[in-house]
Amino acid sequence: MAKFGKWIGGGLGWAVGGPIGAIFGFVVGSLFDGGTEQMQQGPRTGFSGRTTGYSGRTTTGGYVMSLLVLVAAVMKADGKVLKSELDYVKKFMVHNFGEAAATESVKMLRDILQQTIPVNEVCRQIQQNMNYSARLQLLHFLFGIAQADGQVDANEQQMIAQISQKMGISNSDYESIQAMFVPNTDTDYKILEIDASASNEELKKAYRRMAMKYHPDKVSHLGEDFQNAAKEKFQRVNQAYENIKKERKIA
Repeated sequence: MAKFGKWIGGGLGWAVGGPIGAIFGFVVGSLFDGGTEQMQQGPRTGFSGRTTGYSGRTTTGGYVMSLLVLVAAVMKADGKVLKSELDYVKKFMVHNFGEAAATESVKMLRDILQQTIPVNEVCRQIQQNMNYSARLQLLHFLFGIAQADGQVDANEQQMIAQISQKMGISNSDYESIQAMFVPNTDTDYKILEIDASASNEELKKAYRRMAMKYHPDKVSHLGEDFQNAAKEKFQRVNQAYENIKKERKIA
């Protein structure tokens, strides 16, 4: 199982219950041939769709499963799933997590795509159990995958907006991350969550606030792979700030 074996072996935590656990239960048999020892010993009630009552920090395994389920929902948003889309997902995963993890993730995703995704229920489970910084990173991943073919399809964007709302992401944070992938005339200002009319002092305060919000250390508990992936979002905030400073001729 290579990389995914390490992630799943690390535990699914709260994701083993509720709708995410029920979806994952369908995948386990074909993918793991009975599962790892830790999966065999884990809470079996999670695959019935009932919440296990687990509380605590999101594990890497739980985060990966949440991501793949939401990716499936976005891919199915336009009523069809294309081979090219699966290829885009694999390229995205290779870029962020390596070849072995990408191959395994696509295998899991194919099985997940065969199921009906209860989007609102999945998002509610994520909101109740995953901290805000990790949810922001999920949103960033979804936009990144949706844009893998060069543009974010309208149906995909609508689904991501629904996911964002149901996960409890604020509108300003949604627009900030969206602006990183769907450019407009105020892209840099959108990323920093301010208006173009903001003063230089307000600009500096906004940058400090966003740099703190999007710092990769916020998702360090998910492991080095996800922390490295989070740097892209953090770097985009820095770039937006530098662009505006250059435009305003601020030293």
